[in-house]
Amino acid sequence: MLLNLVYLLALAILSPWLIWRAARTGRYRQNLTAKLLGRARIAPRAKEPVAWFHAVSVGEVNLLGTLVPKFRKRHPDWYVVVSSTTDTGLAEARKQFADLDVIAWPFDFTWAVTTALDAVNPSLVVLTESELWPNFLAAASTRNVPVVVVNARLSPRSFQRLKRVAGFARRILFRHVTRFAVQETEYTERLQQLGVPFAKLVTTGSIKYDGAAGERDTPKTRALRRAIGLGEPTPPSPLPEGKGEPTFRASAIGALSAISRASTPFPSGRGDGGVGSPLVLLAGSTHAPEEALILTAFARLHAQFSHLRLILVPRHPDRFEEVARLVEDSRLPFVRRSRITAPLPEMPAVVLLDTVGELGAAWGLADVGFTGGSLDGKRGGQSMIEPAGYGVPCVFGPHVWNFRAAARRLVEVGGAVMLKDATELETELAKLIADSDRRAQMGSTARDLVHRQQGATSRTLDVIDSVITSPVLTRAA
Repeated sequence: MLLNLVYLLALAILSPWLIWRAARTGRYRQNLTAKLLGRARIAPRAKEPVAWFHAVSVGEVNLLGTLVPKFRKRHPDWYVVVSSTTDTGLAEARKQFADLDVIAWPFDFTWAVTTALDAVNPSLVVLTESELWPNFLAAASTRNVPVVVVNARLSPRSFQRLKRVAGFARRILFRHVTRFAVQETEYTERLQQLGVPFAKLVTTGSIKYDGAAGERDTPKTRALRRAIGLGEPTPPSPLPEGKGEPTFRASAIGALSAISRASTPFPSGRGDGGVGSPLVLLAGSTHAPEEALILTAFARLHAQFSHLRLILVPRHPDRFEEVARLVEDSRLPFVRRSRITAPLPEMPAVVLLDTVGELGAAWGLADVGFTGGSLDGKRGGQSMIEPAGYGVPCVFGPHVWNFRAAARRLVEVGGAVMLKDATELETELAKLIADSDRRAQMGSTARDLVHRQQGATSRTLDVIDSVITSPVLTRAA
């Protein structure tokens, strides 16, 4: 009851800002009744056990896109329900799980979580990464429903905050979780320091490596290539002797080996003289002020390398209009993906990918990448695992604590470049643009690393199996 009052007080204080933001961006208005009251429409079914899988937004939904099908294959007698918190997450979940019930995650009011649990009646709840809400966890525990957190992580900031109230967090959160399937040993150690018993912790690795399939020649990628006017990919040149096996990169633009070898490396070199197939730089999952930084760097690079093109993909749909205005102000020729109604004859300098669910297809077109959320020190970075799986050599900023282990591994093996700060962005991108051999080597190295890290999905399913087959579920810490 106390938590309900805290939530209501916070809602009252924040309501002017929430109303303003909802009016400005359209967020928070969809599925509001379902979230506030916990209403969930579940199709009539037999008495089979129910597994409730929850993902916060699109990234976590994609993670479930790897995990849920394999769970269903292992457990065909279980009924699966999927939920998400955000509107974009729900839309993507309904695409990926069209044959399942997809519902809105309830707000953490007692009445909402109780109603939702009554409707779903789960025998198992699977949460992704760090989505822990005390009222929901307490209600699940009261019903003896085991809760497994998969791909669990704990950022340095969250760790420091929870460390100050470790006893409280243990009472209202951790003691209600049956198992944590944790991404990295580093996160496992942090959870132990917060008082989570070792018996509840299993280090499985990150499922995101398994989801980084890296297949470039897919229907979605081909459709996107045609739509934005890239045409057919140019076959890549082989790697130089002594640099490993050739790696096929079915991008929309090819390797540009002859052009790049003829160019002198930046900064003393010249551009391609207007000759060559398009070479695509993809800036993925960007946040403010990264779009402005990317556009400034790209404008200068495009003057030097006229075959360079940019696909810009903001992280949040509610910023599409804002970013479109930034691109327009840059005076670079551009098109918004959402407004393409027929295939373009030629790709303009910039494509703003203002759609949801096409980032993976876009990575299949990229020759060089930048992963966002990594330059301003506020967000901890977006995943560089997906582009690595596609063999895309990427640069990212120093603020990548959400993916610290993945970033460290990629940098150590030479599959990515970590910038010291935003001032290095243009220089490091220019080096990659000018050197096709380095791009090919980095891309091959990144993809090999991803393949070596795969297998977390199977280990995570083993953790889930150990919970649902256990006659006694021990949750008490």
